[in-house]
Amino acid sequence: MVMEVEIVSKQLIKPTSSTPHHLTTHKLSFLDQFVPSSYNLPTVLFYVNQETSIPPADIIASNSMRSQLLKESLSQTLTLFYPSAGRIKDHLSIACNDEGAYYVEARANLPLCAFLNLPDSSYEVIQVTTFACGGIAIGAFLSHVIVDAPAAATFVSSWAALTRKCGEEAPCPNFDASFVFPQSVEYPREATYLGMVNPFAKKGIWQSRRIVFDASAIASLKAKTASSSVPYPTRVEVVSALLSKCIMAASKAKSDIQKSTLITHAVNLRQRARPQIPNYSMGNFLCLAAALVTEKETQLDNLVCHLRKAIRKIDIDLITALQGDGGWIKYCENMKEIGKASPGTNDKIDFIVFSSWCNMGFYEIDFGWGKPTWVAYAPKTKSKTEMVNMVFLMDTKMGNGIEAWVFLEEQHMAMLEQNQELLAFGILEPSPLNLIVS
Repeated sequence: MVMEVEIVSKQLIKPTSSTPHHLTTHKLSFLDQFVPSSYNLPTVLFYVNQETSIPPADIIASNSMRSQLLKESLSQTLTLFYPSAGRIKDHLSIACNDEGAYYVEARANLPLCAFLNLPDSSYEVIQVTTFACGGIAIGAFLSHVIVDAPAAATFVSSWAALTRKCGEEAPCPNFDASFVFPQSVEYPREATYLGMVNPFAKKGIWQSRRIVFDASAIASLKAKTASSSVPYPTRVEVVSALLSKCIMAASKAKSDIQKSTLITHAVNLRQRARPQIPNYSMGNFLCLAAALVTEKETQLDNLVCHLRKAIRKIDIDLITALQGDGGWIKYCENMKEIGKASPGTNDKIDFIVFSSWCNMGFYEIDFGWGKPTWVAYAPKTKSKTEMVNMVFLMDTKMGNGIEAWVFLEEQHMAMLEQNQELLAFGILEPSPLNLIVS
């Protein structure tokens, strides 16, 4: 049976209370200024209905009640997270004008379990979608200018707590990012993520694939990559190293040339700062770590060492230097150092962007009907555009594995899918239902 999704309604949800006058302009930090205004963080949480014998009429009534509850609690959430109900004014600020968040309700003709058993990720669920069995998918597409992944988790967690009528459990957001990393009108307009990756961007047909590494595979990778330099590699390090090696091999197979590769990882600054930045701080608290790997350094243990060394450079001294009125200058210098790895043409060097969403608590988010069965990154699976190689790492349901959402040019993806070293550890597009007990 072909899955069909029917749009039921579209509306703007406004905050329950108006934003106080002194908060109607939210200043961005210079780390927010680095993020393109067009970027969103697409996350979907799937909740399977555990009751299997509910009459259809009761499912319809339950879906209607839950939908109304979600809209009411979202309105309360937007009162707390007032910039999310506003509009981007310019590269320096958000107009917190209470215009509201765009809310779409949809209805799918299949049970959620049937959707999760589909052999690929070719369907998009981009709104609050109810399924024929009473299951529900909640998609949150938040502006990256306002939130990074940890902040997005905070927003959704608060929404869930307010939906459960547990307001005292709702994380209280902190909007002091522009005081920690003050903005500057002199911050170069071209000094954005897009400006940095532009020399590496390639035009073509891009595909995404989901590759899952379970706990046993990660344990094997850790044993394989451990060395005197990094005796205890993390799961993020070993999966990043394996994917980097295999993506580099796919590039070589396509061009017959082994290029040097610049590997970047987004690093969360909150826990690395001294004093630590509160977990519920909203905005972007990320800095890019970068490792340039030559064609002779593709062994897994070498790649792990390069990644560890690069990430450790994002230390207390650097973070302290980024804070204060001159911090943006230091940040621009840091980005220029990364840019020096580019010889000015994407034909001479490859580029891989990693972003880890692991350990952010998405699988703990309970709206009142249990914890999610699956949390997914939700992009288009095939598009004709200009972009760079990207990998998003997420927890598995059991919390000890990793789901990697990989974006590559179509021809490179075809090579990657046949890489035997990758297939020895990773599983391509498994049903999320099969991962619950793994």
